[in-house]
Amino acid sequence: MNIGQAAKSSGLSAKMIRHYESIGLLGPATRSESGYRLYGRNDLHTLVFIRRSRDLGFSLDEVSRLLALWLDRTRASAEVKSLAAKHIAVLDRKIDELTGLRETLLNLVNHCHGDHRPDCPILEDLEAGIVSPRERTD
Repeated sequence: MNIGQAAKSSGLSAKMIRHYESIGLLGPATRSESGYRLYGRNDLHTLVFIRRSRDLGFSLDEVSRLLALWLDRTRASAEVKSLAAKHIAVLDRKIDELTGLRETLLNLVNHCHGDHRPDCPILEDLEAGIVSPRERTD
């Protein structure tokens, strides 16, 4: 199949497929006589694996490691589990950060009258974070 068909079948864009090939996540595509990239069933499985890994939030380095483990039929599942557990810890930290941001913003929204008056706790909070040019150290 050509890159457009591979993109459609894998759920990735042609640009991402070329990118994954350029960084070595996907092996070099075979080429037709006219130079077009051609992809087979194994390539498609790899692309779907990459897409699903990225959908789960794994970094490109983690995807590379997962691919290596996937292709190594002698691997220990403990390695895969460890990598996934570390990723869960990262996700948990991000969830905590986003939850804190949401709570702060929700509190500000709840204290804003949202009417014709000019006072606004949301803008006041944003302004409180402004450092004057004299206070900057950069």
